[in-house]
Amino acid sequence: MAAAWNVPLDFDPPKIIVVIDKNTYTRELIEASGTFAINVPCVAQIDTVQKVGTSSGRDLKNTDKFALYGVETFPSKQIDVPLVQGCVAWLECKIIPEPHNQNIYDLFIAEVVAAYADERVFSQGEDGQFHWHFEGYDDLRTIHHVAGGSFFATGEVHQAGNVA
Repeated sequence: MAAAWNVPLDFDPPKIIVVIDKNTYTRELIEASGTFAINVPCVAQIDTVQKVGTSSGRDLKNTDKFALYGVETFPSKQIDVPLVQGCVAWLECKIIPEPHNQNIYDLFIAEVVAAYADERVFSQGEDGQFHWHFEGYDDLRTIHHVAGGSFFATGEVHQAGNVA
């Protein structure tokens, strides 16, 4: 699923918060497995993100979103969840059970057990810190959903081509 509500929570150990509505098929899957992955999409994936975010896997008969939309994946290393090819970063997460937050607020807290990024746009600088650097890679800029098929991408707004 395309999830707009995710936030870093802590660094040691690294944790993240996601909001997953109790009516989604994804919610059933992550509650059953106790894991999920955050795949950070980029400008080149806007149309796919829009399609995936506006359909439910529960409604698909004899297929899934990966097959229907041609989403290519590769295996994760620490959890049993596929990661999406073409993204610029990936976080493998294990849920820290907090039933009250999950049931009342649809809020999940998870520990990040593995993290990866495309070194073309995220790498260690001369200062020893890791930085995003998209110069020369405009199609790899991260995207963030605004509304109605519009996305913010590091300084520019891009429109999905398949908005109904």
